[in-house]
Amino acid sequence: MSPPGEGVATCTSSPFRHKIFMMTVSPELAAKRSVLDNTLRSLGRTLVAYSGGTDSAFLAWASHQVLGDRMLAVIADCPSLARFQLADAIAFANEQSIPLETISTSELERQEYVRNDSARCFHCKDELFSVMKNFGATRGFETIAYGVNLDDNSDFRPGQAAASQHRVAAPFLDARLTKEDVRTLAREAGLRIWDKPASACLSSRIEYGRPVTTEALSAVERGEDALRQFGFRQFRVRHHGEIARIEIAPDEMPRALSLEMTSKFISVFKALGFKFVTLDLEGFRSGSMNALLPADQIAIGRRQP
Repeated sequence: MSPPGEGVATCTSSPFRHKIFMMTVSPELAAKRSVLDNTLRSLGRTLVAYSGGTDSAFLAWASHQVLGDRMLAVIADCPSLARFQLADAIAFANEQSIPLETISTSELERQEYVRNDSARCFHCKDELFSVMKNFGATRGFETIAYGVNLDDNSDFRPGQAAASQHRVAAPFLDARLTKEDVRTLAREAGLRIWDKPASACLSSRIEYGRPVTTEALSAVERGEDALRQFGFRQFRVRHHGEIARIEIAPDEMPRALSLEMTSKFISVFKALGFKFVTLDLEGFRSGSMNALLPADQIAIGRRQP
């Protein structure tokens, strides 16, 4: 018997996998999953834009369940993707036998990207989808899909304009799946990435107007590697030139505020070239750099350049 208010949805995977996917979820979420499977089935041969985060990882997994060898996950190995994230993304794909190909993108050769204004994410995704489109054309793939979810529509995400321009499929939007829905489905599928902390690209850590350089990206990555080694789970290192602004999740803040830990922060970040090391008392929050943008710049960033 299912718990009150919940139902059991049985989703049979494609004949390529011969597996049964059992979920104990609400009838509403089961219906959304059914829409997702039907949407994926309609896409034909599909490239999935993959980064290893919960959304893209679940989309890659679900696409493989439905499409079998008619799908391929594609990850861009670029300076703005942390080595830790790249290694984990590859490991997850291997664990789940998801076919994966690594490609190279050249966003750092685009001045529009390097100048790092409010449209930076547009130029990043424009580069990614352009490379994926050319790659797919040589392999006979009909569609590119990415893991934008319903909650992303309420955030400042210029990259969605690039996806729209390239006619990239958004299966989660078609199925009306929220971020929490995706995490729930991933958990019920037994995927370890279901509660993986959100992690945008390293360029998003650099304050708007400060050029994106390999040196700045390296400083951010090495700083975040140190925080991970210290045992923190949800955090960001924000690059403000001479100032490093560290964001730590509220539940981890007491440990971050200890004299022992602040001393470690100072040692690590000054060695990385920062003159001032700060701990943001508001704690971790996605997109905090966007708070520095005036409203008109956010409006421009939401439009296709």
